[in-house]
Amino acid sequence: MRRYLRRYLPDHAAIRENRWLRPFESSLLHPRLWHLNRRSAAGAVAVGLFCGLIPGPLQMIGAAISALVFRVNLPLALVVTLYTNPLTIVPLYLLAYQIGRLLTGDDAGFLAPPEFDATAFTSWVEAMQGWMLDVATPLAAGLVTLAAGLALTGYLLTKAAWRLYLVRAWKRRNHNP
Repeated sequence: MRRYLRRYLPDHAAIRENRWLRPFESSLLHPRLWHLNRRSAAGAVAVGLFCGLIPGPLQMIGAAISALVFRVNLPLALVVTLYTNPLTIVPLYLLAYQIGRLLTGDDAGFLAPPEFDATAFTSWVEAMQGWMLDVATPLAAGLVTLAAGLALTGYLLTKAAWRLYLVRAWKRRNHNP
């Protein structure tokens, strides 16, 4: 598994040669950001799963900063954020909204956004702002809860899968002298 992942990870030379990353070389070349072991992989999966629910293009930035702070595998954290994509983001946000409704006690049900009306654009914008304020609290609470749950689950499953892999490798090694 480690050999498979290392094929796709950039090396230190790629960072030194990249002119955009050169100012951050001292931080980005920390060995723990590139070392792949059970702890760094599990932490990177957790960081990636948590940051994957950050809206918009800030997912990778959040994952990179978190990987630097927690000193987990940087490339793996960035790759894991890709579980959110145009096909999965809407169901995940709907799930987060429902979780948030449960947490906040919001019993309003699903609030559909206002219909677009080009003839009354300013009133539509006002209605849209009101709708966004109505869904903001349950959505924010649900996103944080869902992200934390995904991160914890990913961390534990990665640790368990890595452990299972090691146990099987030890058994194979002991049976094949």
